[in-house]
Amino acid sequence: MPWKEVAASFHTSWEKVFHAVEYVVQWGLEHRDLSNITAIGVDEIAWRKGHKYLTLVYQIDAGKTRLLWIGKDRTVKTFLGFFRFFGEQRSQALKFICSDMWKPYLKVIEKKAGQAIHILDRFHIAAKLNKAIDEVRADEHRQMKKAGHEPVLKNSR
Repeated sequence: MPWKEVAASFHTSWEKVFHAVEYVVQWGLEHRDLSNITAIGVDEIAWRKGHKYLTLVYQIDAGKTRLLWIGKDRTVKTFLGFFRFFGEQRSQALKFICSDMWKPYLKVIEKKAGQAIHILDRFHIAAKLNKAIDEVRADEHRQMKKAGHEPVLKNSR
């Protein structure tokens, strides 16, 4: 529900709702437990046009999934900021990290949590696999055409 609607429902101002939310979020941050986290996932989301991203890190342990951290931009420096926040001891306790195949993520993960098993997310694996299949198919099509043979799978993927 938008904060403006919450304010109207409770006969108060938008600013008071904002401050109440800010207070509760701050209290939650101060009292959250970051112990026993063994699996995290990292991804980014576009929050504005023009390639403006936020880096998100989630806890993805069995039975406990939650947002742990948000960083502005999608850069090595941003992702390193998560590991500074998380701390060396907790980073070394990580057993699994799931991410896409963006090379800067891979480098940071290797540097800060190299002991963890790195799991590449299924969306990006499938995309890479489909791209490779398309390249092989297109190459075979070109070779058959060059050799004077009629392609078997004409106009199809």
